[in-house]
Amino acid sequence: MSLILPDYNLFYLWLSLIAIFIVIEVVSFSLTTLWFAFGSFISMICAYANSSIIVQIVVFLSVSILSAAFARPIAIKYLRVGKYKTNTDSLIGEVGVVIKTIQDVSPGHVKVRGQEWSADSVAGEIIEVGEKVEIVAIKGVKLIVNRVS
Repeated sequence: MSLILPDYNLFYLWLSLIAIFIVIEVVSFSLTTLWFAFGSFISMICAYANSSIIVQIVVFLSVSILSAAFARPIAIKYLRVGKYKTNTDSLIGEVGVVIKTIQDVSPGHVKVRGQEWSADSVAGEIIEVGEKVEIVAIKGVKLIVNRVS
């Protein structure tokens, strides 16, 4: 019997922590709390086997830290977490066509993927209508472009 909680409650404590960590992981999908859920699961098994609270806490910390340190990099590599560009980030590196001249004092317009965007040149150079440009960055709602050679 534990001084903090009766032993029969520790099983449910670990079960609750598993649920909490999994919900956080599902919401964030950052592969951080998953390892704490795994540590909680192993500690729950220890609680079921009537291990002391100290053993359960040591197991929880050890399993969580070791699995985060060793399994997380492998999981990130194979699941490609954070490597997919979405929304406007996916435009970086794309090539578009100037449809309104880009000047150093006023933005022009570029058509990329069938959409029209305001655009400025990286170097402040004038880029004429019909020239191809590569998108190198996005500031607010404006593309920052370089002339394609």
